[in-house]
Amino acid sequence: MNRMSKQEKSWVFYDWANSAYSILITTAIFPLYFKAAAKEAGLAASTSTAYWGYANSFATLLISLCAPILGSIADFKGFKKRFFTFFFALGIVFTLLLAVVPSNQWIILLICYMITVIGFGGTNIFYDAFLVDVTTEERMNKISSRGYAMGYIGSTIPFIMGIALILLSQKGVLPLSVSVASQAAFAITALWWGLFTIPMLKNVKQVYYKERVANPISNGFKQLFVTFKKIKLYRPLFLFLLAYFFYIDGVNTIITMSTAYGSDLGIDSTNLLIILFATQVVAAPFAVLYGRLADKFKSKTMLLVGIFIYIVICTYAYFLKTTLDFWILAMLVASSQGGIQALSRSYFAKLVPKESSNEFFGFYSIFYKFAAILGPFLVGFTAQMTGNTNSGVFSLIVLFIIGGIILLRVPEAVDVSKSPTLSQ
Repeated sequence: MNRMSKQEKSWVFYDWANSAYSILITTAIFPLYFKAAAKEAGLAASTSTAYWGYANSFATLLISLCAPILGSIADFKGFKKRFFTFFFALGIVFTLLLAVVPSNQWIILLICYMITVIGFGGTNIFYDAFLVDVTTEERMNKISSRGYAMGYIGSTIPFIMGIALILLSQKGVLPLSVSVASQAAFAITALWWGLFTIPMLKNVKQVYYKERVANPISNGFKQLFVTFKKIKLYRPLFLFLLAYFFYIDGVNTIITMSTAYGSDLGIDSTNLLIILFATQVVAAPFAVLYGRLADKFKSKTMLLVGIFIYIVICTYAYFLKTTLDFWILAMLVASSQGGIQALSRSYFAKLVPKESSNEFFGFYSIFYKFAAILGPFLVGFTAQMTGNTNSGVFSLIVLFIIGGIILLRVPEAVDVSKSPTLSQ
């Protein structure tokens, strides 16, 4: 961290801040909380897992519909930080609401969760695009990977606090019910997210931008068409987005569905939380390792390595039966989860012209968000039809295979601003 600029550190610390949401709300405590609430309401395990998948799909669809136009408008001076701040505030408020909605109101809980997904996802559109503003192209792999590593490390602290509250309440050490302890963990998540976002809000500025125009919204729509035309004309960029759409869908789905999956397998909540904590710890050094190996062996090579590991994960998941199996699966995920996400972000950042980063990251977000619709739906539908969650997870293998095949056809990252096609 000492070798980073103030802007790089502040940008990296947002990964530290928002990863608390990723682990406690998306992956660990809230899914268990929701599953328990749904069970109390009389829903079958496979049905509540399906609803969880549908909720993630629908919330992602809503933010995806906004991403293109927001990306186009955000390239105008001053808009990127405004949009970032709005979605950040939305995510914080509704994460706090999860701490006060009664546990027997599982539908309201699911609705509030969906809005937090919109806030979290909307913020990340502009956070990712800020990568071009805080560092150089030569340092993008390193800074992007450090961001994910810091996220994994930072998330363990509120995660430990949340686990401690729940375990101590279970053992009667604290005069709290497990439900109240879980709600306290949601409040901790929101406070952690807010506190460590302050450096990002204070120090990171939009360096590359277009001057404002009289009607930024209408001009944003016009630019949206131009941007899409550029993506179609520039074959490496389009192919990468197409490959990314498929393989990141599988990655995101495994993240969002992992706890519900483990619960359906009969793994108790205590073991699930411990496994997820270990996953965060192991994932941090592997994210840094991916960044270093990408500088040595090229980014695309390491992305293909990550995709191959996820194909192994999907195959192994089909035969999963015991807690030990789930431990092995979790460690495999930890070895590649952060690396494949970090390198995808930096690979794409190298492809796009800096002054139009939000336009292109708007499309990046479209592919990222729409990619998070098919996977959860696929798992939920397959699990509901077969009555077997293992089959649902195994169905994701097709996404990684398609993504890997397309990625093989993508050239190494080049400077898109020098492309004669786009300069016309």
